[in-house]
Amino acid sequence: MTETLFGYVSSYGLPVIAISAFLSCLALPIPTFAVMLSGGAFAASGDLVLWQVLSTAYLAAVLGDQSGFQVGRWSGRAAIEFLARSPKKEALIARANASVARWGGAGVFLSTWLFAPLGPWVNLIAGAAGMPRLQFLAWDSTGEAIWVATYVGLGFLFGSRLPDLVELVGNWAGLISSIGISSVLGALLVRAAIRHRRRE
Repeated sequence: MTETLFGYVSSYGLPVIAISAFLSCLALPIPTFAVMLSGGAFAASGDLVLWQVLSTAYLAAVLGDQSGFQVGRWSGRAAIEFLARSPKKEALIARANASVARWGGAGVFLSTWLFAPLGPWVNLIAGAAGMPRLQFLAWDSTGEAIWVATYVGLGFLFGSRLPDLVELVGNWAGLISSIGISSVLGALLVRAAIRHRRRE
């Protein structure tokens, strides 16, 4: 799968980067981090231009997030309830809902790069919850800048060993996200338990 993605980025360049970044923000299962890394690597080799890779990926990611936010705004809770019929998606949506409820705009910011698997669901929930658009845009665009710069930058710096880099970053990103999500949920559970004891 990764080799195929490398081939697409090599052959078609910026359009593949844009489509990948946009669709991944709508919860399509695309390994966009690998596309970002390869975009950075091809920029380092001179096949692509670094600032074009960065700006394309960034704009596409922000537009994808805004699209998810707008779907949530239009559909309210209906789309979220429909998607939550899948047990796997239900768990992600529950975590995203807790993140938005607890952290608000900061939850949006963290979901763009640190808790990336939650990102598409946070976008939907933020829209359905009526978060002000400018607040969402400010937190989202700041977080996406970190996400894009990190992955494209790593590809640019270490692209000579791209397959190894993709495997390493994929494992690392999954581990960090899992730890981060578990920590947030644990903190919420502890807080709920403390409140419950105080009421008794």
